[in-house]
Amino acid sequence: MVTNDFIERHVEAPLPTGEKRMKALLCKTLGEPDDLVIEEIAPPRPEIGEVRIQVHACGVNFPDVLMVQGKYQVKPELPFSPGLEVAGDILEIGADVKEFTVGDRVIAMTGFGGMREEVVVNASRCLAMPETMDYETAASFVLTYGTSYYALVDRGYLCSGEKVLVLGATGGVGTAAIDIAHRLGAEVIAAGGSDEKLAKLKALYNVNQTINYNEEGPELRERVKAMTAGRGADVIYDPIGGAAFQQALRCVNWNGRILVVGFAADSENLPKAATNLLLLKGSSLIGVFWGRFSEVEPERNRANFDR
Repeated sequence: MVTNDFIERHVEAPLPTGEKRMKALLCKTLGEPDDLVIEEIAPPRPEIGEVRIQVHACGVNFPDVLMVQGKYQVKPELPFSPGLEVAGDILEIGADVKEFTVGDRVIAMTGFGGMREEVVVNASRCLAMPETMDYETAASFVLTYGTSYYALVDRGYLCSGEKVLVLGATGGVGTAAIDIAHRLGAEVIAAGGSDEKLAKLKALYNVNQTINYNEEGPELRERVKAMTAGRGADVIYDPIGGAAFQQALRCVNWNGRILVVGFAADSENLPKAATNLLLLKGSSLIGVFWGRFSEVEPERNRANFDR
């Protein structure tokens, strides 16, 4: 989580006495998060349909790291600020903005650019913050829960009583997927790479079936089949890719849905699908890009958060 307090502690130069400036965490050359620098830049101004937000907190997600490394599907022009989601107060509204006013507390999906004291976004990319929610919580759940709800409900049509295999279960989108799947009445198999983290999942989300895919023993597909009476999972939520994806192709149930959410295992060497396996299982391979969905279909995205 990046907050204004963090920026205050890490900026070296004082604010100038003349023109108003703001602090921003910038990626000036592709590399690692440690290469980011804090500089003072001119604040943005909203145009038609946009709002200017004072950022109180910005979420930090795996796509931010990939973007800084130049490995994400979205490649902003240098220099840029990472930060896909922020929470703050509206300072200014542009023309034609009807749903918000100055002073409103909002969550905003920036795509990138959130790690600044102020941001400008289209009003359609904002959500009203619940009164009881703090800024840090608000800035850290939109991407994970937005992605997982869109994946499981809109793309995967997960139903009560179905078996869902969640890969990368101990990560941000993984834990959100488990929470949502439980609320939908599905049975969850949580797969991750750490016994300690899987144990925490059992305690937090009442997960009964877990798989550590880094353990020696039967392959992931064999363990999943053993937990599903040989049928396989009805829905597979995969933010990992790599070898786990190849196993997923082989442990999906008839009419099952494999949700391609991300490639955390290796974003440069993307897995390839043996389409004959999809044919034999009558299964579907479904792409999930919540960021694009929230941009193209903002009203549906808002409706998801209202549920």
